[in-house]
Amino acid sequence: MVSYACPTIYFLRAFFVLLTFLGFIPEGVPMRPFLLLIALLLVPGAASADSNFTRINAPGKYAVGLHIIEQYDFSRGYLGNADLYTGKPIRGERARPIQTLIWYPAQKGTGRAMSAGDYLRLGGTSDYFPHSAAERSRLETGYVDLETGGLTPDRIKAELSASMLARRDGTEHSGKYPVIIYAPSYQAPAFENADLCEYLASQGYIVIASPSTGPTPEGMKDTLEGVEAQVGDIQFLIGYAHTLAQADTDHLAVMGYSWGGLANVMAAAKDTRIAALVSLDGSVRYYPDVVDQSRYLTPERVSVPLLYIAATPKQVEELTADVNKDRSFLNKIKYADLYRVTLAPYVHANFSVMLGQRFLSDGAYGNYNKDELSVANGWLETYALRFLDGYLKGDATGRAFLDVPAAQTGAPPHLLTVYKTKGQGQPATRAAFAEELGQKGFEQATTVYRAFQQRNPSFVLNDDDLISWGYQLLGNGNTELATYIFRFNTEIHPESWNAFDSLGEAYAKNNKKQLAIDAYEMSLKLNPHNINAVGRLKALGVSP
Repeated sequence: MVSYACPTIYFLRAFFVLLTFLGFIPEGVPMRPFLLLIALLLVPGAASADSNFTRINAPGKYAVGLHIIEQYDFSRGYLGNADLYTGKPIRGERARPIQTLIWYPAQKGTGRAMSAGDYLRLGGTSDYFPHSAAERSRLETGYVDLETGGLTPDRIKAELSASMLARRDGTEHSGKYPVIIYAPSYQAPAFENADLCEYLASQGYIVIASPSTGPTPEGMKDTLEGVEAQVGDIQFLIGYAHTLAQADTDHLAVMGYSWGGLANVMAAAKDTRIAALVSLDGSVRYYPDVVDQSRYLTPERVSVPLLYIAATPKQVEELTADVNKDRSFLNKIKYADLYRVTLAPYVHANFSVMLGQRFLSDGAYGNYNKDELSVANGWLETYALRFLDGYLKGDATGRAFLDVPAAQTGAPPHLLTVYKTKGQGQPATRAAFAEELGQKGFEQATTVYRAFQQRNPSFVLNDDDLISWGYQLLGNGNTELATYIFRFNTEIHPESWNAFDSLGEAYAKNNKKQLAIDAYEMSLKLNPHNINAVGRLKALGVSP
């Protein structure tokens, strides 16, 4: 954790000494007022107020660029036939708008400087891309006024003018970088955590975000339909990442805050290309009913490492009945490395640094002040970076840091707590079963199957599935592997005449005549009406 140094002040001091030496400043004029005057001229708005947010961590070795792309997901609709409020027919594009922000390693000194106000203005057109400059300006101004309505004029000026790390459309740095998709909170803009996205980009990541937009212009819904809309956006951005020359899409993580911290876990349950998850007080903890309704979000389908950074716990009286240890999906995770970091100063809203810290009104602070929140955010960045470095970049020091007790990390006392559990190996799934056979050998199928059932008694491979599997191998010319699968099927389903019939076919194709005869005879014994076995036995020279 390193605070920013300001090289400008050293230059100004040297400049003051030089001007005094040359006689432009009389002897005896104090340095401090001179430096203050110059600083006020160089930093607009600094005289009245400072931003309520202070970056604690120094950025990484890369400059940060930002591209803003207005595009559509043409595979999904968004607007209906008529406007929801005026009833007038919709003119123009009706596909789903995806305002896309891309933070990336850039070449130093290129691009246009960004302020916090530049980000905030993007909220006015997050799901509507107007063609008129005047219309765009009106929408942006209205959004800024809405989000800054609770601030004093001095705070508004300071926060809007606060400089950011990113520079708009800076020249891309050469090389390939791991990809992080960022999923915002409920109905929130893509830039809500611009500081975190910029920081990660400075450390050698490409971060891509789009707004949390509901299924229709009516807005986000706290239902399965709502979260599925955001899962679809994540999937769209993963596809878009493949078009970026800098993107190393073989190393992919998804980070989500609040509602986005449910969508990202659901996305990982669908897409095994996602190699790591970061959840910022994610709703995967708070919406057990939606988790249950999804059906596919199960512990067996989430086996990638997860970093869950939580707000300070609520009082028990504030908890809803369905938020408890028995229903929490976090407690059901068995096959993934899980790290839970709880930040004492943070309430839920603080995880959006842009809206929950930079533009937080002075009366909205609770038990901790703005400086304590900034320090807590520095540690959030540290844990996110170490986790991503460890699991996406294979950095051993990053992985080791995650195992360090909180008291030994250098964090202020009582700032955070850390709890971790290690995954219990491969989940008991059909895909994991095939993967383990590929490693240990298909002849070990029965042994591996029994081990899987010990881990999860509900894991069952039925007769039809195994026969389909075997014939897929047989059709691809993998006769030996098909034989192992068919034989395994007869071992766990000895009552299945079809299993023995299939095994006989595999043996015959593998030129193992007697074994084929034995299998067909067993099939016929189990099903005397199996005409196929009768014909096969005759072809092998045996009278049934």
